Amino acid sequence: MRSHTGLRALVAPGYPLLLLCLLAATRPDRAEGDPTDPTFTSLPVREEMMAKYSNLSLKSCNISVTEKSNVSVEENVILEKPSRVELKCMYTATKDLNSMNVTWKKDDDLLETTDDFNTTKVGNTLTSQYRFIVFNSKQLGKYSCVFGEKELRGTFNINVPKAHGKKKPLIAYVGDSTVLKCSCQDCLPLNWTWYMGNETAQVPIDAHVNEKYIINGSHANETRLKIKHLLEEDGGSYWCRATFPLGESEEQNELVVLSFLVPLKPFLAILAEVILLVAIILLCEVYTHKKKNDPDAGKEFEQIEQLKSDDSNGIENNVPRYRKTDSADQ
Repeated sequence: MRSHTGLRALVAPGYPLLLLCLLAATRPDRAEGDPTDPTFTSLPVREEMMAKYSNLSLKSCNISVTEKSNVSVEENVILEKPSRVELKCMYTATKDLNSMNVTWKKDDDLLETTDDFNTTKVGNTLTSQYRFIVFNSKQLGKYSCVFGEKELRGTFNINVPKAHGKKKPLIAYVGDSTVLKCSCQDCLPLNWTWYMGNETAQVPIDAHVNEKYIINGSHANETRLKIKHLLEEDGGSYWCRATFPLGESEEQNELVVLSFLVPLKPFLAILAEVILLVAIILLCEVYTHKKKNDPDAGKEFEQIEQLKSDDSNGIENNVPRYRKTDSADQ
């Protein structure tokens, strides 16, 4: 009776606003307990999620850390689609492990301990395990297990498959056609997209609109961009982007378009040097040949030598000679 009386009192005139406030306060807030939020720790919701994603494939990874580890031990975990993930860190030490503390971090954020974490000790080995479900791109990143005050850690880098292109710039010439390639190993992207970079942003390439481009690929894990009738302004950066259910991966390719005069410049410089050298050699040969075939030049040279000889003899003959007399005769 009291409960009915209280309810009638709330519904009575003058209290409709209070009733609405009470209903709003007791309404579950989806922002605080969104089942799609990985940080939501309500046990019933987590069990519902585990049941929903129970048919997902399991990805299990292990890392071993020792007390002598000076740097972080890392392992790459590649995921294309939503999966159940099991990360395990094993720490081996010679000292007592009872006081050893283990924490987990997502990038630089500390993860709260829940039922998804499990830590056991067997002998001189401490094992910490973290199980969770990766179902969106926000959950990609670095997951680290941190041991003790020295913060010895093992790190799992969870990412989508990496797209690979040509590392060195591709060189082509004006008027030609060229093909840029991208691929990913052991993966099946949902689609591939090509972009051309300008000074400020990446511009999508639509091969259906612009006949200059052709996009195709012989396999699902690769893509090719063919560019026809190249111009110098076609040179620059191109990006291929692979889209997966969990995120995207892209790779940069460089294209350099040259005119035909560019490769000819070194050849023309060498040719000019050769022509100059040949001209010098020919002039020397002509001069030498002319000197040998000109008799007047030889006679003139002989006359000059004869005059020099006569002049020197004349000087010697004009020198007065004195007769030597014996001192005894005097």
